[in-house]
Amino acid sequence: MAYGRSIELFLANGTADSLITAELSNWNGKAIKIPRIEVADCDRDDVKGPGVYFLFCKDEDESDAVYIGESETVKDRLIQHLRDFSADKEKYYWTTAVIFTGRDLNKTLIRYLEDRLVVLARDSKRYKVLTKNTYGKTVIKESQVAAMEEFIDNIKVLINALGYKVLEPTVQPTVPGTEEQDVLYLSMGNTRAKGIITTEGFVVFAGATVNPKTSVKSLNKNSVARREKLLASEKVKDFITVEDILFSSSSAAADFITGYSVSGPANWKNAEGKSLKEIEAAEAKQ
Repeated sequence: MAYGRSIELFLANGTADSLITAELSNWNGKAIKIPRIEVADCDRDDVKGPGVYFLFCKDEDESDAVYIGESETVKDRLIQHLRDFSADKEKYYWTTAVIFTGRDLNKTLIRYLEDRLVVLARDSKRYKVLTKNTYGKTVIKESQVAAMEEFIDNIKVLINALGYKVLEPTVQPTVPGTEEQDVLYLSMGNTRAKGIITTEGFVVFAGATVNPKTSVKSLNKNSVARREKLLASEKVKDFITVEDILFSSSSAAADFITGYSVSGPANWKNAEGKSLKEIEAAEAKQ
């Protein structure tokens, strides 16, 4: 059973586009979201100690990217990132840093956190992870593992609340035995796909068969561009999706699968043959 949690947000300079701190009740950790342009002049003690940090930016193809790091003096490390970019030692330009600090953190523990966070970010496949190497063999006591895993769970809550789903799976785990009741199916021509509605839109599961042909006349320019980008990405191989892919709507998902404009609500159906449109109409009457 999930329980509610309280998050305290503090706008340090009175505006949402400046430094923000976020804290959970009964947790000694803290999140600090700070724009790149404020790092050099920031004189807060909570950014000068040990912690882990996320640097959010865009990759060369404009896709979301993140660098995850750790430091015993986080502000000094962020300043070094700024210097490295100025000296052409770093190619990515990050705009926002999200720092996580906490009492009793030390070098060993933040190395453990960095490694675990990199793994989680790569597994979520929402952002391109720019971190190259971590200390993957950091040895800590069993009690410390438990404490750091709890720390990571709180990081997940706060970084999501701050607007970055970098650690969030595209499809959330469900209660065993209930998965199939929400799954929807699309079968049109030579295409076959399964998907599900989420709080963010519509997710097409890995293993979907995609029509290799694109009807440029049927789809709008944005849909054509999105389809071509996905077909050329690592998410699709030989016109089979190899990863779960998030779309803004069931129709956007259906357009991608079929290669032409099609109504998602009318054509995505459950195992009983009811269309999404019929399902939503029935739910609205309840």
